Amino acid sequence: MRPRTSASATTTATTPDGERGVRLQKVLAAAGVASRRAAELLILAGRVAVNGRVITALGTRIDPARDVVKVDGDRVGRPERPVYYLLHKPKGVLSTVRDPRGRPTVIGLLRGVQARVFPVGRLDWNSEGLIILTNDGDLANHLTHPSNHVPKVYRVKIKGVVEPEALEQVRRGLYLDGRRTLPAPVTRISSQQNTWLEVVLFEGRRNQIRRVFERLGHPVLKLKRTAIGPIADRALKPGEYRPLLPAEIARIKELR
Repeated sequence: MRPRTSASATTTATTPDGERGVRLQKVLAAAGVASRRAAELLILAGRVAVNGRVITALGTRIDPARDVVKVDGDRVGRPERPVYYLLHKPKGVLSTVRDPRGRPTVIGLLRGVQARVFPVGRLDWNSEGLIILTNDGDLANHLTHPSNHVPKVYRVKIKGVVEPEALEQVRRGLYLDGRRTLPAPVTRISSQQNTWLEVVLFEGRRNQIRRVFERLGHPVLKLKRTAIGPIADRALKPGEYRPLLPAEIARIKELR
């Protein structure tokens, strides 16, 4: 439920790019609500209120020590200690915090985790593989921002035998939604009735691999993410998760 608007409510600053306070999206990210980029979408959607007043202007600054911030009517607490988990998402689970239709989400797999975390990026319903969950909004923003080109590795089963010319199109990039995809390294693993490939993406467009190969006449039959930047774990089974090791966290932060 969205918070009600109060005409008399005030904040320390309610105009974009004010001189005082901290930007609202940064406060949300630091509190583990979402990445900074996703927090901006929450603000634009009118789901964030400060002192009872719905805020939709990006760049709005507040005083986290005095102002009361709510998302969908729930109060946002003080920043938590950063935590980082690696989950092997199974098929048939959504990469989101909650689903209005009651479908299973990745959060439901983190049994015993008390911190409020969110998934970094997405894997679609029919895909499986590694996904990071954290309450570190700044790190999540870095891993998902398209300008940073963090590599993600996928093992993909394609229907039919894919010709070398088609793979070369993927390597060079092709147009989706009027914009060319970034070049994507592709390695053929095997080809019999169908083809197994390893694909590396440096961007995160919606269902990108599935849409690319559909365009080439070879629907994706299976898709599994096997690595996120320097992070991989072949022993992690679908539905299992573990905390990231300190060395792994350090390696991710080195990507900044």
